[in-house]
Amino acid sequence: MTQPSLVFLHALGASHREWDGVRADLSDIDGIALDLPGFGERKGEGYADVAAMADDLAGEIRRRRLTACILVGHSMGGKIATIVAARAAAGEVGLAGVVGVVLVAASPPCPEPMDEDRREQMIGWVADGAIGRADAETFVDANTATPLPEPLREKAIADVRRSSREAWLGWLERGSLEDWRARVGRVSIPALIVAGAEDGDLGEAAQRAHNLPHYPHAEVRSVEGAAHLIPYEQPQALARLIRAHVAAVASSALPAAFVAILGSDRVSRRTRTAMLERTRPVADAPAGWTAAERAIAAQLVAHILPEVEDMDGLAARVERAVNQGQGDGWRFAELPADAEAWTRGLATLDAVSGGFVALDHDAQANWLERIAEGQGGATDDERHLSPAQMVLWFQDVRAEIVRQWVALPATMAAIGYDGFAVGGDGPRKQGYSRTAATDVETWQQVRETMA
Repeated sequence: MTQPSLVFLHALGASHREWDGVRADLSDIDGIALDLPGFGERKGEGYADVAAMADDLAGEIRRRRLTACILVGHSMGGKIATIVAARAAAGEVGLAGVVGVVLVAASPPCPEPMDEDRREQMIGWVADGAIGRADAETFVDANTATPLPEPLREKAIADVRRSSREAWLGWLERGSLEDWRARVGRVSIPALIVAGAEDGDLGEAAQRAHNLPHYPHAEVRSVEGAAHLIPYEQPQALARLIRAHVAAVASSALPAAFVAILGSDRVSRRTRTAMLERTRPVADAPAGWTAAERAIAAQLVAHILPEVEDMDGLAARVERAVNQGQGDGWRFAELPADAEAWTRGLATLDAVSGGFVALDHDAQANWLERIAEGQGGATDDERHLSPAQMVLWFQDVRAEIVRQWVALPATMAAIGYDGFAVGGDGPRKQGYSRTAATDVETWQQVRETMA
């Protein structure tokens, strides 16, 4: 699997330099810190609206061919990170490598909550041109829990002063007020949402109210001793949180060559979206099974596919497929519909074994062998299955568990399957030109050259 890299986006009035302290503590993880248009080294570019900044970030991801990356956005940069993450989750070409998001005191997709008197004050700072020294000091000091040590404070002040007047005004008057909620929707990419314990407008309460609803797989953390400028105030604490998030999402990162093909125009957006969704946790707890039934299903996964590490995750995918009617389209005539068959089959297995989950591995294996041979079941009982039915049910169990496993992109990558990459969204579906087992086409060679 590929180690995710980090892509850092700064706040209003900052630049890539605000991440220096954080990156020093994450020096073993590949990363890049970018300047957004109108700030830092890109001051001369003036104002870019929210959509243009999102396009800028998406273009950078494509240009660098990032096949596994985590977007880390601070304040203004957080809004941009969320918009691009939403585009990635929706299957946009070239963004398949976005596997995680870290929002640091982030501006939300909705209009940013800000005291209007303070907004007007900040707008007034550039009424006569560039931001002056005193106003830059006011901005930095007002956004920290305690004064920053020198020369860190000087660096922050210098970045505020070299912000483009057009970009400063554009964000305060327009960008921060844009409402992207409907376009962002719910982003299934795992997220870490960080707030400063002493932040005002964008503290933990605001993060939970405005950013958390967009991320079904998110953790919210508060950093003590920090207000809004967390990367300056508590770089080590922030780095620890980011490192933990990298570790948490690393398993969802696919091999670079596989992502290159998945993100290409040979794959339709709908297919890409569906496949990327399979790299993430099941979005909502599927209704249908009890906790005890889920535990039995996870143990079945452990016996049928012993090398699978996330037994619970695969069992959840099986549960969702069974209870939402996403099966393989057929069933044994001797069995009831899938949802009922699984509920009765799990109950039967638990009853005949005297508590399946509590047994040791060998005892469980012995019972599964007996089930397969028709030696376990209950007759004339509407809550359970007969021995003959259990034989058929256990065949279905093995087929469904393996079906869900093979459908995972990680499995496809491991076995070298690329049959999903035969037709994009254009009028002409590319398909295969060569079909011999050893005749590899040029586009397939990406896998070999990047592996």
